[in-house]
Amino acid sequence: MPIRLKNIALALMLATALAGCNDTLDSVDLSHVKNKVEQPLPSRIVAEMQKKNMPRNSPIMMRIFKEEGVLEVWKAKADNRFDVIASYAICAWSGKLGPKVKEGDRQAPEGFYNLTPAHLNPNSKYYLAINTGYPNRFDQAHGRTGSNLMIHGACSSSGCYSMTDEQVLEIYAFARDAFKGGQTAVQLQAFPFRMTAENMARHRDSEHIDFWKNLKAGYDNFEVTKRPPEVAICDKKYVFNQDINGQIAGAAAACPPMSTPPALNVALASYEKSYEVAYQKAMNKLDGMVWYEPTEAERKAVVAEKRKGRDIAYAPTGTSLEAGKLMKREQFEALMAKRTSPQSTPATSVLASTSSRPQSAAERTKQGRLRQLDAPAQAQPATETAEASSTTVPIPTPNPLAYAAPPVNTAEKRPFWKFWDGE
Repeated sequence: MPIRLKNIALALMLATALAGCNDTLDSVDLSHVKNKVEQPLPSRIVAEMQKKNMPRNSPIMMRIFKEEGVLEVWKAKADNRFDVIASYAICAWSGKLGPKVKEGDRQAPEGFYNLTPAHLNPNSKYYLAINTGYPNRFDQAHGRTGSNLMIHGACSSSGCYSMTDEQVLEIYAFARDAFKGGQTAVQLQAFPFRMTAENMARHRDSEHIDFWKNLKAGYDNFEVTKRPPEVAICDKKYVFNQDINGQIAGAAAACPPMSTPPALNVALASYEKSYEVAYQKAMNKLDGMVWYEPTEAERKAVVAEKRKGRDIAYAPTGTSLEAGKLMKREQFEALMAKRTSPQSTPATSVLASTSSRPQSAAERTKQGRLRQLDAPAQAQPATETAEASSTTVPIPTPNPLAYAAPPVNTAEKRPFWKFWDGE
């Protein structure tokens, strides 16, 4: 390699190392946090907000992608469009891809939820917590049950999205500041994966595909507008950014006449046209292939293999992308037939023969060890999951972008598309 290129490479390596050091220096030492509820956002985030022209207390929105194991925080800029301001690797989520259906199924919810100030729990056993609002009216219309599903700390999940304590400290601060700025409800969009053409094609055989197509409509609206969509529920489905003629009688009732605003309709049509081209390309690429989705145990096994020999005090569950596998359809069908046969034994990882081995009892104990969690001294306003009490949290109200001051006359509310198309 020429000397000049070597010098450039060394400079880039040094810059990367320094950036890593700066991140480390800016991270919070929890032992020095005196008031976790009022802990300010780190200086690196404040600087990024200023760079992106985001008011300190402007509205936020959250997006979760199970398969990728990511929680994103998006924040409104001065022009009312949203941009991503922070992205976190989810430490632990339980179950598999797909919605939560009933209490005790260990599934983390998928769908569109509104988080109000009442959903913040400063006294959580899991450091800090935000109730997702599950079940919402959509879930209830489908007869789904469960309660107290949270975004919380401690890296421990039985149906929740669990972060590290350091991560949830920041996420909580984002929500707190937005509520202080007047936002009355933060929209949480929980997806099984990024709803790209290739991902939709890869999961085309899933039993949940129709539900995911409904979620994708909301995903597309956000991708086009970069504003959280206005969400309504009727005919047991989500509808987004619709001009509704009349009243919705209920989540299970037939939808009244509705239409998509013209400017938005044109933008969505263009987006869909590009998507269809990409989807067909993905289908050709994946012809004859099936995605094997790993179990939670298989995800944990991959993490355990990577962290072998390291003493960790929490139990991350890993991502489905790391532990899953594309297989030929005949191989997948043979595997499923073997698992359902009367002679079959409990399944180990489908990747065990190539990328992992069964964990020993000692390793399972080590990986399952959680942080010691002290119960709060006072009652919790919104406790989490079956791991805590069964306090009922009210279903959040709609209108995720509303500001609290002063009360808004809904009859004079500016329609969503008036913000979006600049009229």
